[in-house]
Amino acid sequence: MPSHPELLDWLAVELQSNGWNVKGFLKTIVLSATYQQTSRVTRELLQKDPRNRLLAHAPRRRLDAEMVRDQALALSGLLSHKIGGPSVYPPQPDGLWRVAFDGLRSYPTSKGADRYRRALYTVWRRTIPYPSMVTFDAPSRETCTFRRLPTNTPLQAYVTLNDPVYVEAAQALGRRLVREGGATTEDRIRFGLNLVLARPPEKSQITELKTLFETELTHYQDADQEAVKLATHPLGTLPGGLSAAEAAAWTVVANVLLNLDGVLTKG
Repeated sequence: MPSHPELLDWLAVELQSNGWNVKGFLKTIVLSATYQQTSRVTRELLQKDPRNRLLAHAPRRRLDAEMVRDQALALSGLLSHKIGGPSVYPPQPDGLWRVAFDGLRSYPTSKGADRYRRALYTVWRRTIPYPSMVTFDAPSRETCTFRRLPTNTPLQAYVTLNDPVYVEAAQALGRRLVREGGATTEDRIRFGLNLVLARPPEKSQITELKTLFETELTHYQDADQEAVKLATHPLGTLPGGLSAAEAAAWTVVANVLLNLDGVLTKG
C-alpha cells in the first residue's frame, strides 16, 4: 500500500486541474523539498524511518542507462539538443547486427550531430538491443516494464571506461577542461570536478587528479603513437596549440571524472 495516499490524491488532482500538463507536473515534483533533499542519513533519521518508507532522506541509486550516456555527452559538450526525427545509430561494437541477422542487415553508424543525440532516439531492435544500455539494465522492450531493477557489475565499469561513446566523451571533456578550465592544471581540475559533481571539490580530489595528470603526461610524452590514438580516435583532429601528449593526459583525467561514483549515482 502507498505510504502517502493523501499526497497521491493531491498529485492526481493537480495533474488534472492543470490540463494534464505532464511537464509542469514533473516540474512540481522535482522542485519539491522532498525530491531535493540530501541522501545523507543521520542516526536520528534511521531511528524514525529505518526503511525510508516515509522518505526521510533521498535514496541513492545509479542513474538509468539512458541517463548515464546522455550525462556523459552533456558534460563533454557533445550532446545534440535536436528534438524529434527518425532513430539514430550511435557507435556500437562492430559485427553485432551481422551475427544477429545472418549478414542480412547492417548497422550504419550515424554521422555528425546524429551521433550525439539523446539515448531516447537510439534505434532499438528487440533481438539485438543497444549493448551498452542493456549492460546498465535497460529493458529489452519485449514486455512492459514498470520498474527497473538496477544491478552493479564489473561490465558496467568496462563500458564507461572503454566503450567508444564514453572514450569520445572523455576526449571532448578533456579538451573542454583545457578550453574553459583556466590556465593552470589545478584550475582545470577544479573546474572539471565542479562541472561533473555540481559541488565544490575537495582538496584531496584535486591533488589526486593532478598527480594522475602529471604521471600520464610524462608517459605519453614518450609514447607518441599511443598519445595520438587516445587523444584523437574517434573524436578527431586536435585543436591548435594542444599537443597529443597533453590531450591524452587530459582524456585520462576526464575518463576518471566521468566514472566517479558521484557522477553515476543520483543522490
